[in-house]
Amino acid sequence: MRLRHKPWAKEKLEQYPQYVISNPEELKGKWDNVFELSQPLHVEIGTGKGRFISEMAKANPQINYLGIELQESVIVSALDRLIEAEVPNVKLLNANAFDLPKFFEKGEISRVYLNFSDPWPKVRHEKRRLTYKSFLEIYEQLLPNQGEIHFKTDNQGLFEYSLMSFSKYGMLLNYVSLDLHNSDYEGNIMTEYEEKFSKKGNRIYRCEVQFQ
Repeated sequence: MRLRHKPWAKEKLEQYPQYVISNPEELKGKWDNVFELSQPLHVEIGTGKGRFISEMAKANPQINYLGIELQESVIVSALDRLIEAEVPNVKLLNANAFDLPKFFEKGEISRVYLNFSDPWPKVRHEKRRLTYKSFLEIYEQLLPNQGEIHFKTDNQGLFEYSLMSFSKYGMLLNYVSLDLHNSDYEGNIMTEYEEKFSKKGNRIYRCEVQFQ
């Protein structure tokens, strides 16, 4: 799907510093100061239009949330959602996941969410997949010991690849669902893509994995 360019997006993001983090390098080791309350920080990498992160923040006020998205023209839609939601425990960051070690100390992030990440199906693009080993190394640097990644996708190939990648990295599989919406899992919050794909009859895959 072609992304529609929004030349005004950058300017709008700069107009809302109460929601959009502009100086992440300066916050390394100080993320507690960003939010109203000092509490665990959960991060969604590839937050898209922000439905998941904003609804999670509403449902779990005892947790702080940060939605990270690379594309300005996408994250600006997440900003609109946050402005409407008016929840104090969620922020946004327009950044590349490769740069996260520049922004966080070990253990500052309590959990990572990967929802409907780009599958990059071609073999030559394997290193771009957010569940590739180099990204797992990054997450391990940021999470506490035995920290968790929660992963959802409708792409069976990416899910199978990711399970293999997690296993090769030596991670523990704590939960695996091959058909989330027909499982007994409670408390699922859908992303925009999840709702769209599930209405088409696509099966949703989900897992929770843990570093050892």
